[in-house]
Amino acid sequence: MTVLYQSTRDKENVVTASQAILQGLAVDGGLYVPTQLPEFQLDFQQLANQSYQEVATLILQGFLADFTAEEIQTCVAGAYDEKFTTSTIAPVVKKGKDYYLELFHGPTFAFKDLALSILPYLLTTAAQKNQSDKEIVILTATSGDTGKAAMAGFMDVPGTQIIVFYPENGVSKIQEKQMVTQKGDNTHVVAVKGNFDDAQTAVKAMFNNEALKEHLAQNKMQFSSANSMNIGRLIPQIVYYVYTYAQLVKQGEIKVGEKMNVSVPTGNFGNILAAYYAKKIGVPINRLICASNDNKVLTDFFATGEYNKNRPFYLTTSPSMDIVVSSNLERLIYHLTANDPKQTKDLMTSLTTNGNYQISDSMMAELSEFASDFATEAEVEQGILATFTNEDYVIDPHTAVAERVLRKYQAQTDDFTKAVIVSTASPYKFPRTVIEGLTEQPQAGDDFALVEEIAEKTGATVPEAVAELPTLPVRHTQVVRVEEMQSAVENILGLQ
Repeated sequence: MTVLYQSTRDKENVVTASQAILQGLAVDGGLYVPTQLPEFQLDFQQLANQSYQEVATLILQGFLADFTAEEIQTCVAGAYDEKFTTSTIAPVVKKGKDYYLELFHGPTFAFKDLALSILPYLLTTAAQKNQSDKEIVILTATSGDTGKAAMAGFMDVPGTQIIVFYPENGVSKIQEKQMVTQKGDNTHVVAVKGNFDDAQTAVKAMFNNEALKEHLAQNKMQFSSANSMNIGRLIPQIVYYVYTYAQLVKQGEIKVGEKMNVSVPTGNFGNILAAYYAKKIGVPINRLICASNDNKVLTDFFATGEYNKNRPFYLTTSPSMDIVVSSNLERLIYHLTANDPKQTKDLMTSLTTNGNYQISDSMMAELSEFASDFATEAEVEQGILATFTNEDYVIDPHTAVAERVLRKYQAQTDDFTKAVIVSTASPYKFPRTVIEGLTEQPQAGDDFALVEEIAEKTGATVPEAVAELPTLPVRHTQVVRVEEMQSAVENILGLQ
């Protein structure tokens, strides 16, 4: 069986895995999805004794059909090495009755590292396979974590440039300092006077701008994406759900075939979509719990079937989830339509034109494996304090959203299936929120001073990458309005 990739908006737009990775976003504005899911015989007794690298190799070989086994092994070996602070890569730790999947042991101490460590290898391999002689321009918007992780992955990779836009005043001070101090002659960071959705919409428009693409081609360049819109970002995320279940089997916490729930802090919908695909290929997942913050567009969607972006936008203490247009939801919508690209395109057009769409009753019925709720800012602080008080475990605000929503789900359903809480960032990435949650008091001082307060109060080790941040020189200072983003790209690339 050969897995190909089709656009969510055009049944004729079918490409290989390497072509989908190289393009990032489909030329018709859609997102690439597998034409069929690969068939796996997941032997969790065997997988329980395999490394993260071995599990990743297995899953990627199934999904990336036109990559050779040797190419996959090379990509995996390059990605998951000593840059991670634990050889386990993604530890699963038990706290109380729950399990935390720690995805923050990479170089930028956030979950994006797991996919963005391998994407440069996949992308450059894809370029070679397709005899591309063009420089690859990674163009992406970030709500906080993708930007730094992508730049860390692509720093000084030959044949690439990376341009990252982030919302000014819309990320944590630690996240911003990580980005603006990024090294690498091919890295470019630009703050945008707007929110993440503004920046992401403008990035999508550049991908779909035929005149701009032609101008790039004339200069032997082409766009690709490091955002989870790129299937090369999404597929590696499937790996850690397979690995998590295998680790629970290894630890004797779950019997093979016994189901688990997963609670996922959700913004752009990529992480929980990866869990959805993991379930489809055989990981025994019961409920996919979609956890939102005050920007609860997904909570409302799962409750009503209407996706409506015409709503207030809130800056919260979980900024990576401050999103009201969740791009990866389009992939789920496509599957809910029984893989109908015309119906999917019509719904996405309605979202662009009217700001909303409504799915059918039959599509709503297909959402039964999902649960969804949101956590307020006060509840996030409660989650941080309760987890530390009860379990002597420190979590970041995004993880706290997932923890609080899991508690709500359990209270509402009486479903106490063993649950994995996806921990997407180190608490040191959001020190102000964490220390205010722990002390129940507003804190003065800058974020870097608060890092030391967390360490003193909790004994949690400060990652080296955090400790060195205050001394790093700022290298990127450009700020633009949304309507100036394309000009900024053209200036950076020398196209004007």
